[in-house]
Amino acid sequence: MNCGDKLYLWQEPDWPVWRYDLAALADPLIKVSHAQGRLLGRLADVGLALRDQASLAALTEDVVRTSEIEGELLKVESVRSSIARRLGVDIGALAPVDRHVEGVVEMVLDATGRGDAALTEARLFGWHAALFPTGYSGLSPIRVGGWRDDANGPMQVVSGPLHRQRVHFEAPPAAQLPAEIARFLAWANGTTPEPLLLKAGLAHLWFVTLHPFDDGNGRIARAVGDWLLARADGSPQRFYSLSAQIQRERKDYYAILEHTQKATLDVTAWLAWFLETLLRAVDSAQHTLDAVLMKAHFWQRWAGTPLNERQSKLLNRLLDGFDGKLSSSKWAAIAKCSPDTALRDINELIALGILHKTPGGGRSSAYSLYAERGVSD
Repeated sequence: MNCGDKLYLWQEPDWPVWRYDLAALADPLIKVSHAQGRLLGRLADVGLALRDQASLAALTEDVVRTSEIEGELLKVESVRSSIARRLGVDIGALAPVDRHVEGVVEMVLDATGRGDAALTEARLFGWHAALFPTGYSGLSPIRVGGWRDDANGPMQVVSGPLHRQRVHFEAPPAAQLPAEIARFLAWANGTTPEPLLLKAGLAHLWFVTLHPFDDGNGRIARAVGDWLLARADGSPQRFYSLSAQIQRERKDYYAILEHTQKATLDVTAWLAWFLETLLRAVDSAQHTLDAVLMKAHFWQRWAGTPLNERQSKLLNRLLDGFDGKLSSSKWAAIAKCSPDTALRDINELIALGILHKTPGGGRSSAYSLYAERGVSD
């Protein structure tokens, strides 16, 4: 910071007295509430098993995307397996799960599933320890389950090459953190006048402003927001993923955060962006529910058809949204079988009318589901 000049929100004289124009936010608040009502209305008309599948899909996306925002790529199958095992949802054979995946899953499930439990220092430390089970972020040792100490200088968010980095944000000094966190937690757990949807947006911004950990602040800020969204939903089940929508709009997310940090304590623009993004997340969940229903109808349609384990596994991969085109070589690699076995599996499904060959021949042959053209016929 230059010559003591004010640069950031937390340096405002009346920090952290948030200001916003409730009248300007009334319309997006109503739209989000209506969208949530429509989604929950559809879910009320399906059985418990399908609601569990919809929740599994939303939570899997949430875990994968909140890590992807920070540049970490988790295996979707491992995440789905970890969540399914914890929720008791039957998805057939479970994929191997590593310790890091388990940690992110634990944090997201605790945040979304225990909205009624208080947010405490111990709970935040538990989330942080779950994210960094080895005590390292990459190759660097970090303080785990404790606030940063700024031993290596102030906490800054930077980008660019090492010799000419750009500072996007500098957090409050570590010495201020105990008092800052105590004030934040008292507000977060207390009864306050803000609508809970706005409180979730404010909590996300407030926590990321404090940046109290050596690493993982973005993921934990989103988890804090999810905790308050769970309170707003009044349900331990989550059927949409705000993190997934933020990941789709990652550039705008960082831009609005940086702009807000360097503006004033009137955070109407941030809250408007938060609500609009939340609305798109809830609307996107309608498509997730469509996919869950399509998958259920598919297996109802083919319930009496004998399929081997490899075929069931690959069909589920296609139904869950296969990345790219399915070829016989990909089938062999995923199913861990020979190319001849893979081709035999595929040809059997073609003969049954489950798969068809997409345009192209020879090495470019690819296959997709007939079900994609209408499984509910």
